[in-house]
Amino acid sequence: MAAPAQPKKIVAPTVSQINAEFVTQLACKYWAPHIKKKSPFDIKVIEDIYEKEIVKSSQYLENYLWMNYSPEVSSKAYLMSICCMVNEKFRENVPAWETFKKKPDHFPFFFKCILKAALAETDGEFSLHEQTVLLLFLDHCFNSLEVDLIRSQVQQLISLPMWMGLQPARLELELKKTPKLRKFWNLIKKNDEKMDPEAREQAYQERRFLSQLIQKFISVLKSVPLSEPVTMDKVHYCERFIELMIDLEALLPTRRWFNTILDDSHLLVHCYLSNLVHREEDGHLFSQLLDMLKFYTGFEINDQTGNALTENEMTTIHYDRITSLQRAAFAHFPELYDFALSNVAEVDTRESLVKFFGPLSSNTLHQVASYLCLLPTLPKNEDTTFDKEFLLELLVSRHERRISQIQQLNQMPLYPTEKIIWDENIVPTEYYSGEGCLALPKLNLQFLTLHDYLLRNFNLFRLESTYEIRQDIEDSVSRMKPWQSEYGGVVFGGWARMAQPIVAFTVVEVAKPNIGENWPTRVRADVTINLNVRDHIKDEWEGLRKHDVCFLITVRPTKPYGTKFDRRRPFIEQIGLVYVRGCEIQGMLDDKGRVIEDGPEPRPNLRGESRTFRVFLDPNQYQQDMTNTIQNGAEDVYETFNIIMRRKPKENNFKAVLETIRNLMNTDCVVPDWLHDIILGYGDPSSAHYSKMPNQIATLDFNDTFLSIEHLKTSFPGHNVKVTVDDPALQIPPFRITFPVRSGKGKKRKDADGEDEDTEEAKTLIVEPHVIPNRGPYPYNQPKRNTIQFTHTQIEAIRAGMQPGLTMVVGPPGTGKTDVAVQIISNIYHNFPEQRTLIVTHSNQALNQLFEKIMALDIDERHLLRLGHGEEELETEKDFSRYGRVNYVLARRIELLEEVKRLQKSLGVPGDASYTCETAGYFFLYQVMSRWEEYISKVKNKGNTLPDVTEVSTFFPFHEYFANAPQPIFKGRSYEEDMEIAEGCFRHIKKIFTQLEEFRASELLRSGLDRSKYLLVKEAKIIAMTCTHAALKRHDLVKLGFKYDNILMEEAAQILEIETFIPLLLQNPQDGFSRLKRWIMIGDHHQLPPVIKNMAFQKYSNMEQSLFTRFVRVGVPTVDLDAQGRARASLCNLYNWRYKNLGNLPHVQLLPEFSTANAGLLYDFQLINVEDFQGVGESEPNPYFYQNLGEAEYVVALFMYMCLLGYPADKISILTTYNGQKHLIRDIINRRCGSNPLIGRPNKVTTVDRFQGQQNDYILLSLVRTRAVGHLRDVRRLVVAMSRARLGLYIFARVSLFQNCFELTPAFSQLTARPLHLHIIPTEPFPTSRKNGERPSHEVQIIKNMPQMANFVYNMYLHLIQTTHHYHQTLLQLPPAMVEEGEELQSQETELETEEEASPAQTDLSSLTDATSSQESSASRNEATCSQTESTPSETGASSHSEATPAASDTTAAVAGPVAVSAEAHAPQDVTPAPEETK
Repeated sequence: MAAPAQPKKIVAPTVSQINAEFVTQLACKYWAPHIKKKSPFDIKVIEDIYEKEIVKSSQYLENYLWMNYSPEVSSKAYLMSICCMVNEKFRENVPAWETFKKKPDHFPFFFKCILKAALAETDGEFSLHEQTVLLLFLDHCFNSLEVDLIRSQVQQLISLPMWMGLQPARLELELKKTPKLRKFWNLIKKNDEKMDPEAREQAYQERRFLSQLIQKFISVLKSVPLSEPVTMDKVHYCERFIELMIDLEALLPTRRWFNTILDDSHLLVHCYLSNLVHREEDGHLFSQLLDMLKFYTGFEINDQTGNALTENEMTTIHYDRITSLQRAAFAHFPELYDFALSNVAEVDTRESLVKFFGPLSSNTLHQVASYLCLLPTLPKNEDTTFDKEFLLELLVSRHERRISQIQQLNQMPLYPTEKIIWDENIVPTEYYSGEGCLALPKLNLQFLTLHDYLLRNFNLFRLESTYEIRQDIEDSVSRMKPWQSEYGGVVFGGWARMAQPIVAFTVVEVAKPNIGENWPTRVRADVTINLNVRDHIKDEWEGLRKHDVCFLITVRPTKPYGTKFDRRRPFIEQIGLVYVRGCEIQGMLDDKGRVIEDGPEPRPNLRGESRTFRVFLDPNQYQQDMTNTIQNGAEDVYETFNIIMRRKPKENNFKAVLETIRNLMNTDCVVPDWLHDIILGYGDPSSAHYSKMPNQIATLDFNDTFLSIEHLKTSFPGHNVKVTVDDPALQIPPFRITFPVRSGKGKKRKDADGEDEDTEEAKTLIVEPHVIPNRGPYPYNQPKRNTIQFTHTQIEAIRAGMQPGLTMVVGPPGTGKTDVAVQIISNIYHNFPEQRTLIVTHSNQALNQLFEKIMALDIDERHLLRLGHGEEELETEKDFSRYGRVNYVLARRIELLEEVKRLQKSLGVPGDASYTCETAGYFFLYQVMSRWEEYISKVKNKGNTLPDVTEVSTFFPFHEYFANAPQPIFKGRSYEEDMEIAEGCFRHIKKIFTQLEEFRASELLRSGLDRSKYLLVKEAKIIAMTCTHAALKRHDLVKLGFKYDNILMEEAAQILEIETFIPLLLQNPQDGFSRLKRWIMIGDHHQLPPVIKNMAFQKYSNMEQSLFTRFVRVGVPTVDLDAQGRARASLCNLYNWRYKNLGNLPHVQLLPEFSTANAGLLYDFQLINVEDFQGVGESEPNPYFYQNLGEAEYVVALFMYMCLLGYPADKISILTTYNGQKHLIRDIINRRCGSNPLIGRPNKVTTVDRFQGQQNDYILLSLVRTRAVGHLRDVRRLVVAMSRARLGLYIFARVSLFQNCFELTPAFSQLTARPLHLHIIPTEPFPTSRKNGERPSHEVQIIKNMPQMANFVYNMYLHLIQTTHHYHQTLLQLPPAMVEEGEELQSQETELETEEEASPAQTDLSSLTDATSSQESSASRNEATCSQTESTPSETGASSHSEATPAASDTTAAVAGPVAVSAEAHAPQDVTPAPEETK
């Protein structure tokens, strides 16, 4: 039972207050890990805690509850405590079952107790509220089937024997349908007879559990009155129960037998007729959940086989039901003859069924239902116990015609309207705590069919985008300050960057509907706006691209001019917002009213400020609005718009993604057979691993992967390496390796039976060195080579990636994921030149890193293509975008034709062979080839005579052409060598003509667009794009006939499930099959998942789970890279416990930068305890906008100290776990040292989440929280935080809070092993020669708290200024006035030192007395205006304070610590407070 929510406290409790609390005292006595002598187990402790407050206390479950659980001590409080703690762990999104796995012995007994308690009478020992907690616990169990311990218990509840709960007639009917089941059923009966009576009784109870639970729920539901007050406990119980039913129906293993039980219980009929549905407020969520349950009970799937049912099969099932009802009516009920003889289409609507069955008596209806085996037979001369309403609804709901799911989807508008955007039940606004239940689909491990998979993702993606759209509309429209003018119109008192008032709006085209549809195929409109704004904003509006989504908004404000907007009050009524409609840009119109197309040509310059955009409206939405206007006389929405709003391009892809998902659901989306079951989460998870694939490739060319034969041998430990040549001089790369092809392979993978194949043959690799043919005499002809010495796990990843199948590579921080990816791409390119590879990443930054590394390898750049808009950021002079490649081809064509001209001249051939690619082709065929063939016939080996070396050079026909190559071309040492050189020269010439033949298409295709399409479809071999671009452009790519054979995904654990899936289907199937051969995913599920802004979707729906993470959970085999080369070994230890044996590369120990200590600091990492500053720890000036002034000042002080020692500022980054703290630190840096040339700014001040994928030498980390651990409890965030530093990590936190958190123990036990006060060595300059771990020769100083550090840095700075003053005096012989100033400085410093000796903290505290009030007053200061969250420090609005201490000069004022400057501890007002977990 969760304790009631505490009211928000203004001041955080101090550590002594926390220690005085009841639970904390108990923890310190009984289970806290840092306490050495713990008291023995006492059952009364559990009873007390459960009565007083069930704690979210750390380690209570792990170190006390479960550790001491046994049947002897089991009690109600004990059971409920464990359930509450497990539910709490799920709510917090942290692993819940680990403790139970470690001590599984008593779990079966515990689970049986839970089942018994869930069925107990509500007026007995367990209250309804407690049973709701038990339902939630059971729901978590059913959703954790991947855990063996849980599955073994749950399986007994949901397997075939549960059909004991069916009424006998229904059971007989079901067994008749599937003869195979009858065999199984008889077998079950036999086994039951062999059991002893007690075990049998126990088994029967378990099998009937769900049937009995349904009956219990129906009795609770019936006790809800229609209008009298009802306890919310009953409502919550009903909601949680329906949630449990939905989850059982939405998973195939639980649904398979349970769906029949659910159908037999007629639960849906009972629910739809219940009073709760008709209670408007209390029953709203219940009704929404009920609709979801109805959807899943009738889902288009065969429960037993798990196959998806087609539209035809669903229609057949519907017809069978109606005709069986008609047969029963004809045979036994004369009053239903009319019904029995009608055709199906006439009688299968709700109205006609009610018309036929409504007049019948209750008893007759019961008899009809019992003929259909829906109810038990009614005994003779007895009346039915069911009321008529129930019986009628039972028959009607079962037989009415259903609307096809796909039809509903196709008629749905894709843009949200005002009705959806502000509906709290669909899109929850408030911070979702995880307590309640929601009517949202969940993404778990398994899905029923691909249709179900796509539909759940479609709904969630749509709602998540709607949430973001709502934030954008509220922000932009409130900035425009719409007020009512004196004449009743609208006047805008403000302006917004992302929104403009509409000058004119006209619908210009409504196209006819397609046959069979009732909505127009296309609706277009023109929107005119006046861009009287700054140039850069005008450019942004004019830069709107085709397919960008905008929103048309109607506001009718009722507030007079000058009314202030209050963000705390509802938005719609203040602004007077009436309508919101989406639209998609087609383009801007030019002077002549034509759409300006996107393309390489420069855009025309338009005169004046007025701009008109042609937009596409949503045809479905237009149809609905027009129908409403005509039928109901409503006003025409499209004549009222007065604001157009655009969104940031990066966040605006939702419409295209939704359209793509909808298109996929309308086509037979063909996923490769070897992937289908794995994507749905069924079957053998390792079935797509290359070792199980039928088309495994025996011999692979590893090209430049290996640096030497020794490298190759160490890369395959436990294998016999046989080299085909014995001469060590010839054993040089590149190597071809022949592997033994079988289902298991040595040490790396176990075969299907789980036994290692230990035969000699299975471990023998045949290695064949081969020589790359000479490519020509020029230096640039030499192939580029890989220089990285891959580890054996990296080699295994590369090998797996080259083989067909699914390859999953887990790459911990710093393990060379990108290098592995690039090598796989290169090897596929060389092994399978006819295949095309698609590269997909989450961010443009990752794509650019990949591309820069690909270019360093031996890949012809004409085969590279980059799609999307991130190519502008590539740090190279080469342009890999579509139009960049077109220009490259055209330029390259001219270069090559020049070469042809030179060749023609050198051969003395008349005419103009270099005019076009076509003439060049003829020239090659008739002039070049003939000379080469003649030359070969002269020099080739003629029978017995030994070939003459000189002939190779003498007869060579292209001497003149190669005159500009390094001379001599022929070495004259041996015939073979010179012949290879001659062939290399010919290869060089031949390549010129091969390329020209490829470029010939660009002569025939005239427009840039056609040429770029040709490149994409025919020429490019390696095509790269972001997952967003793939989702946006799927339609266009499929239409073009885009084809590819392999997909490589980088950052796969950061990509949304659906955005990972779409790239699999960017091509049309060939003959009904997908041509996809390889899918390589590289990522790290131990780092942060995709960003989901709405907590409800993130936590409740599990939308943040990437496909990569789901595959790992399902058990798909992974290759785990196990050697990092980024951080010191000691820093790596802080996070390597999260990975399978992650070690270090040799250079981490050897290179001087890793072995040298951090100058001026005793330790390379340290956790520094920060106590309350002036009685305040964390503060919350706005909701979920957490700050901690003490930590912020301490972090900045350490940063300044490091810079004063000589550390480069750009090698230091400051990270924090909350946005509020980030802005506070930026403020403090601005005030203290931002513009100071002696110190400067750190490389970055940002949140941990934003810094994922980046690194720096030194990281200073502030953990902010002092009351609750907050979202650092997510271990993935901890891993990211700990793994960003290469050389030094300094963490500022409230140690007593974090060391008690169970999930963080492995890292914090190492951190707390070192002193918790900062140890500095102020006299040691940077860089130092001291080795890491050595005792320093200089004196170590211990800093006890933040004020001491701030004063120390201030004095250190003054000392530095003073020494430089003295230095300049002697250097420049300054006038006396300056000398006095220097002396004044000195005397100030002495004063400060004496003050500090007297009372180190006093000076700081006196000047900071108003810090807290300043923090709060400034939080309410300025009307909160929300803008770009990542504002630069200078934008965060730091108000100027008078200096508390007279400063010696401007520079000293800038650096003064808390002594000198009153703390600026406010929440910057240009930031919307985000929920706690939002980064």
